[in-house]
Amino acid sequence: MRLKTPDEIVAMRRAGEVVAVALRSMAAAIVPNVTTTLELDAIAAAVLKRYDAKAPLHGYKPSFSDVPYMHHTCISVNDEVIHGVPDARRVLKEGDLVSLDMDGSVDGWCADATISVPVGKASGKVKKLIQVTREALAMGIAQARPGNTVGDIGYTVQRHVEKNGFSVVREMVGHGIGRVPHEPGLDVPNWGKPGEGQVLQVGMTFCIEPMVNAGNADIAHVNGDPWTIVSADGSLACHFEHTIAITENGAVILTLPPKG
Repeated sequence: MRLKTPDEIVAMRRAGEVVAVALRSMAAAIVPNVTTTLELDAIAAAVLKRYDAKAPLHGYKPSFSDVPYMHHTCISVNDEVIHGVPDARRVLKEGDLVSLDMDGSVDGWCADATISVPVGKASGKVKKLIQVTREALAMGIAQARPGNTVGDIGYTVQRHVEKNGFSVVREMVGHGIGRVPHEPGLDVPNWGKPGEGQVLQVGMTFCIEPMVNAGNADIAHVNGDPWTIVSADGSLACHFEHTIAITENGAVILTLPPKG
């Protein structure tokens, strides 16, 4: 992957701030048994417009479908691991676990992040799954420093998740990011062995994104839906993600809100 200059990393940070604001605006708007996932997508679109930012997902045409993706976010609920499609018929119910995932771009530079939140009162299982996945992301980011490897990140994420009785999804991985949301040249699995894989260098920008199932690690596609990926056993799934940059002093998170 192409290493970024300090000025380019600053530009990506601007996109990351917009993404962070949008995600938190969506989470704050959720009313149990009232809010639909399509309404949350509209909130994200409004935030992007306010900051003169764009949604790289909107209009994206993948290789596996003739129909472009016409939403600004992916919103996954309960057993949906990733890439849930916003829907006016999908009302978020009390006790649901919802993952809010989006890309944003400002002046051609992209950032990508995901947060998972409970809808209303959460069960102990939902709370623990969210906590462990968030902790795994933080631990993975702490390993993202020059001279370490993607294996160091993946091993740390996997060890924490499995120690707590959950499973990391193996088919879906973190990725490089820059001028495009998925920049080629770097994959960041949520499993691995210390010291293995690509060595991290100053100027790398990529996404770390633990996807964690409460049951086993297997996933499946929803029948008739080319996008949404679910846990194969129907267990709850959780997803957190940040865009980071590697600096001489370690990782800098680019998808935090403007005030930190």
